[in-house]
Amino acid sequence: MRLASIVLPLAIAACGSGEGTEITLNVNDPDAGFNASAGKDGTVSVNAPGFKGAIKLPKIQLDADDFDINGVHLPPGSKIGGINVEGNKGDDDMVRISFTSPIAPSAVREWFQGKLAAKGFKLTAAGDGLSGTTDEGKPFRLITKAAGAGAESVITLES
Repeated sequence: MRLASIVLPLAIAACGSGEGTEITLNVNDPDAGFNASAGKDGTVSVNAPGFKGAIKLPKIQLDADDFDINGVHLPPGSKIGGINVEGNKGDDDMVRISFTSPIAPSAVREWFQGKLAAKGFKLTAAGDGLSGTTDEGKPFRLITKAAGAGAESVITLES
C-alpha cells in the first residue's frame, strides 16, 4: 500500500513534545501479517513475522502541514489525533485520519470541497460532511462535528 510507506517515516520525522498523535499500521494477511503503532505517549511497537518489540520515543504530534491528500493539507491550525492504516490482501485497504480544527465544521467541509474538487474528487455535501470518490474513483468520506469553537473530523479513504 502506497500510503503506508509514507506514514511511518513521517511519524518518525515528526517526533516532538506535543500532545501526541496515535499512528497504527495493520497489514491483515494470513501469510505475512504485520502491525506497528506509535502511541500518543511515544511508545512505538512492532509485531511482524519473526520480530516483536516496543521502544519508547519522544511523543509525535502531527499537524496540518504534516499530511496532505493529493497536495491538499488539512485546514490551518489542525492537529492530527490519529492515523490508522489498514492493509488487507486484495483491494480492501483503508486509511482513517482523525483531526481537530479551530474552524467550524461547515468551514472544514468547504475547505476540502473546493480544494479536492479541483484535484478531481467527485464530492457531495452531506450536512457538514462530504462523501464521494477520489480522483482514482475510490471512496472518500469526511465526517465533521462541532467541538468547542472548532471541529472534530474524520477522513476515510478506501482503495
